[in-house]
Amino acid sequence: MSTSLSTPDTASELRQIRACVLHGAKDLRIENRTISPPGPNELQIAVRATGLCGSDLHYYRHYRNGDIIVREPMSLGHESAGVVVGVGSAVTDFNLGDKVALEVGQPCEKCERCMEGRYNICKDMNFRSSAKAFPHAQGTLQDRINHPAAWCHKLPEDLSLDLGAILEPLGVAIHATRRAQLPVGRMVLVFGAGAVGLLIAAMAKISGAGTVVIADIDGGRVDFAVKNGFAHRGYTVPMKRGRNVEENLEIAKETAADVGKVLKTSGGPVVEFDAVFECTGVPSCVQAAIYANRPGGKVMLIGMGTPIQTLPISAAALREVDLVGVFRYANTYPTGIEVVSKKGLGHPDFSKLVTHRYKGLEAAESAFEMAGKTKDDSGNLVIKVVIETGEEDRARL
Repeated sequence: MSTSLSTPDTASELRQIRACVLHGAKDLRIENRTISPPGPNELQIAVRATGLCGSDLHYYRHYRNGDIIVREPMSLGHESAGVVVGVGSAVTDFNLGDKVALEVGQPCEKCERCMEGRYNICKDMNFRSSAKAFPHAQGTLQDRINHPAAWCHKLPEDLSLDLGAILEPLGVAIHATRRAQLPVGRMVLVFGAGAVGLLIAAMAKISGAGTVVIADIDGGRVDFAVKNGFAHRGYTVPMKRGRNVEENLEIAKETAADVGKVLKTSGGPVVEFDAVFECTGVPSCVQAAIYANRPGGKVMLIGMGTPIQTLPISAAALREVDLVGVFRYANTYPTGIEVVSKKGLGHPDFSKLVTHRYKGLEAAESAFEMAGKTKDDSGNLVIKVVIETGEEDRARL
């Protein structure tokens, strides 16, 4: 069957596609699936670019993500963009061939949280490649998916599909900086220089932070952040671990003091931060985040690491440091498209975040193995791994 870009794919019969399916820890299989034509309010998307994130990696390695256990074979992938190849009968604002980014969380759109615009914390959220809901919402590592048009975002023609895929983690950064509600000119610290930490540092800069310091145990990532304009300054966190809780808290205090010295002027006090964005989930970093805040500051909790932690709560309470949760994102894609489309001095090149690309679903296992590393075999940083797919569809089109 052939499909042209000038006419919608209106075929009424089912279509065979391929999907990369996880059956167990590190057990990925390429399988055939059947996809129906899009429903009246849906688009059929040929998926072209899918970025791999930490939750994908947890599922791949352990067949679970924390206490969320996979209960049936599931396709991974949720940071995705593609091309419209089918248009539902009731859809009027998309055309065949449009490039789109996929917002893959589908809330109920009826509950109180959804009515408030906070659909990211809808109790009935069904999120692709998450095993939380059952049956699981299958992820985007498939040739094609049908997806509600309301949750597809049209991309400018000159925007790459890699950047379209980055809009998903960028949404986390936009949401986090919005929840911080920081006035212009404030001091910001970001713990963690992975993809999300880099995006949050960039959004803090773009939102008007006076100085953004990024901290990580990997000096190469810190250097990358500063050299490429994602942060103003950097700090490499020393690898220290205490023998008990008391020693660990002292180390966290030392880390907070040391990172504050990065901005210390001659004869001036150690700098305290107006907000600390914690993107690692590592207890020592969460502890240091509390100590690094000024009185009345904020710790933005983004990292999904150790679920139960020992924290210096009195150090937060006595100085009225707010601990603010951040979960996914809501209403961020239009802003994200605007942000990644901008160029110019002081504006980071978001395309540099994609350090490794793999072609085709068959390369998924290699892509996941690479995503679990901090450096490749040549010593190059691994930040964001993208699987590029759709070669067969591209030939048909």
